Amino acid sequence: MKVRTLVIATSIALTTACSSSNDADKAAAPAPASTAPAHPATTAAAPVAHTNPLLSESTLPFQAPPFDKITDADFQPAIEEGMKQELTEVEAIANSADEPTFENTIVALEKSGVLLTRAQMVFGALTGANTNDTLQKVEEDEAPKLAEHSDAIYLNDKLFKRIETLYTKRDSLNLDPESKRLLEVKYQDFVHAGAKLSEADKTRLKEINKEESTLSTQFTNKLLAATKAAALVVDDKKALDGLSDTDIASAADAAKGRSMEGKYVFPLQNTTQQPELQSMNDRDTREKLFKASWERAEHNDANDTRDTAARIAQLRAERAKLLGFKNYAAWKLDDQMAKTPEAAEKFMERLVPAAVARAKSESKDIQDVIDQEKGGFQVQAWDWDHYAEKVRKAKYDLDESQVRPYFELDNVLQNGVFYAANQLYGITFKERKDIPVYQPDVRVFEVFDKDGTSMALFYCDYFKRDNKNGGAWMDNFVGQSHLMGTKPVVYNVANFTKPSAGQPALLSWDDVTTMFHEFGHALHGMFSNAKYPSLSGANTARDFVEFPSQFNEQWASDPKVFANFAKHYQTHEAMPAELVAKIKKASTFNQGYAMSELISAALLDMQWHMLPADAPKQDVDKFEADALKKVGFTLVQVPPRYRSSYFQHIWGNGYAAGYYAYLWTQMLDSDAFEWFKEHGGLTRENGDIFRDKILSRGNTVELGKLYRDFRGKEPSIEPMLKDRGLK
Repeated sequence: MKVRTLVIATSIALTTACSSSNDADKAAAPAPASTAPAHPATTAAAPVAHTNPLLSESTLPFQAPPFDKITDADFQPAIEEGMKQELTEVEAIANSADEPTFENTIVALEKSGVLLTRAQMVFGALTGANTNDTLQKVEEDEAPKLAEHSDAIYLNDKLFKRIETLYTKRDSLNLDPESKRLLEVKYQDFVHAGAKLSEADKTRLKEINKEESTLSTQFTNKLLAATKAAALVVDDKKALDGLSDTDIASAADAAKGRSMEGKYVFPLQNTTQQPELQSMNDRDTREKLFKASWERAEHNDANDTRDTAARIAQLRAERAKLLGFKNYAAWKLDDQMAKTPEAAEKFMERLVPAAVARAKSESKDIQDVIDQEKGGFQVQAWDWDHYAEKVRKAKYDLDESQVRPYFELDNVLQNGVFYAANQLYGITFKERKDIPVYQPDVRVFEVFDKDGTSMALFYCDYFKRDNKNGGAWMDNFVGQSHLMGTKPVVYNVANFTKPSAGQPALLSWDDVTTMFHEFGHALHGMFSNAKYPSLSGANTARDFVEFPSQFNEQWASDPKVFANFAKHYQTHEAMPAELVAKIKKASTFNQGYAMSELISAALLDMQWHMLPADAPKQDVDKFEADALKKVGFTLVQVPPRYRSSYFQHIWGNGYAAGYYAYLWTQMLDSDAFEWFKEHGGLTRENGDIFRDKILSRGNTVELGKLYRDFRGKEPSIEPMLKDRGLK
């Protein structure tokens, strides 16, 4: 999942391309923009007297972006004018002769930067989901400027002194709870960003921030190009034995899209393992596909990301030292729920023994099948999914191909995702075809609250494209804020395989739970009931933001919801009870592998960001191998979900020292669902309580307290262990 939050309207990408128990990260990788189609606004010649639509508030419902009028050339001037306007506003606040008050300082900051916010929201959507050469160039040009812009605000001594004055007497200001929370968060943000540093240290911090922002953008664009180039190209259809006709047709279409008629192209998703490995019977082809993924950004060419990653790690360690922390992870977790990297590591270490033991047991089951078939080889990473599927068929008599016909995308959306939201919260949806979109596959729905009032717009963009980042995410075009008078405009992006013309879009069970997951983020944005934009919706700590989304996955398998959407796309008959029972019985299948690949990636992330400032620049391959060995992951058959060279979450998307959050929020998710089970499950009453106490609150309450107020106690890890079959 991706959330883009704006701190004083300076956009800082907090991309969280979802990774959870449902494999939500699985997606095609994006292409270099030069081969990508432009978004609709760029396909026609601009009018002679073009007016930049980003420079003024949209007149569309909910201030939705006018994509039919926006051109690529509009973004750079809008972003730069937005920075200029915001700095003028901030300087006026900082240099005011009036004594600082909450209104003339904190509220004034919340109201600043409207243009930059608007431009960055739309720009972030397109660079993530529909990019091209022009947008990438703007992104690289503006990244260091935006870093400097952020520093100009956070390191403004006069501004910080006004905030500090208010913070020191906060208890006597007679503020309402949300306003007091905003003051505390704002003060902590400034201190965390270096507001208390000496002038010399501020100068060095600015240099670090500028260099890191440039490198982070370069990492993202290199990985985009590397992943596109690493797609597996197959000449002989015989090598595709085991794949469905639909999968083969999609690969042929992908080849045609690259002017490679007669061949078959398999674009890479962003994770290590690739979905086609499950069905491919030809072992050589499986190995080629796996290695294409494993080595995608390690070819010692212009798109090799390793040196970039190593330098980013160095810069982050130095920044942490400047700010008074022993390492970057300690700095990053200082304002998270876990508080310290040691607490996060201790939490993950509780999961390692059970996950690894379960993975070893699963490996033995797979090896038994290989031996029974007289394969004559030891299971390798590229064999795992293929033979795990055979084990599943043998143990549970469950075949993925039996399941897909019951999960047609639009039916899952309308009668599953939307239906569950209606049953829990009373909201309804109406498709809007009159609102412009940035790409023809995108759909827009107006969302109505339980009393029938119009409350939000929801965009969904589900099919993979060569010019779309891998994974799945949520973000806002417009954030909710009573102060600003704005209602939420939210979007979900995924990377499901687009069917050939005339064919249905049939999903895997993982795809289904991905849709529910991302819509959980959407609900977090749409139900926000905050006064201040900085505290609204998904603008929360990393180790909380995935909680609403992972929790929403639970409703995909709720009997009432499942029965409403799991219907055959041709006959419209409900999924047979025996097949439903098989899915339920197999729900904890392969969880040793799934948990191990996730934990190893999270611990690898933490190891990178616990490097001290005096550590030398690392050899990425050696560091990765040593780090995984150190944390107890040496099973070559179970590689980490991401390698350092394509770990976009931590080098480009704001999850540095934060990938553990997916595991932490699985704990919150399972524990919260226990509350629902204790109180009668899927009911409107329970939904309203969850909406009121969690989904509507954003970051308006300290997050540990917010959870305790809902649950009545601290979260327990036990439900998570049971849900994953680890206990």
